[in-house]
Amino acid sequence: MLMESKRLVPVNLDSYKPLRELVLDAIREAIINGNLKPRERLMEIQLAEELGVSRTPIREALRKLELEGFIVMIPRKGAYVADISFKDIADVFEIRAALEGLAAALAAERITDDELDEMERHLAGKAEAIANNDMEKLVDVDTRFHELIYQASRNERLSAIISNLREQIQRCRTTSLSVPGRMQQSMQEHRAIVEAIQARDTQLARQMAQDHIENAENILMESLKREGLPR
Repeated sequence: MLMESKRLVPVNLDSYKPLRELVLDAIREAIINGNLKPRERLMEIQLAEELGVSRTPIREALRKLELEGFIVMIPRKGAYVADISFKDIADVFEIRAALEGLAAALAAERITDDELDEMERHLAGKAEAIANNDMEKLVDVDTRFHELIYQASRNERLSAIISNLREQIQRCRTTSLSVPGRMQQSMQEHRAIVEAIQARDTQLARQMAQDHIENAENILMESLKREGLPR
């Protein structure tokens, strides 16, 4: 069935990026932010019309998204947005909890005063986004907060490993933060992480970061159970 409403913004053809990357980014982002739903069929001609491009870059993007696990290709039926199973989520969060805990512990040892100030600014930005119920800004600030911890860890290989999970993390992050009450809880958890890092307490920073990820996982799992997510 064709998508009933237009949920993709035409790509900026004046961008410095190659067209195939613009199309790939646009479709991936629509899946991450929920504009394209799990199990939704993706019609090449409809996507091409919405993005204002030909079907060739659409076809290339769908092949790439299949490799990334965002879509599945079903013989004689076409492309569909992939479901997120409980196992998929558990795998991502299990890895992320360990890596985020390590990053926070290292940040507690190595962070600079300027980075600590930037963390405080991110907390203020997150509070503003919550007050305005601005989900787009909230996800952006939340993402940047975690990236700052990776940066402060001074471990480029660790940052690269976490970066490889970026798209899967973003998909879970957007869904998790949409759960009622999670925004405020996440804010409190971020504050606890910052305070542990400010105190240069490596063990507490590790624990607070791991608790934050585990809480996000538990809340997300409960929400998706109510929606009937496949196990």
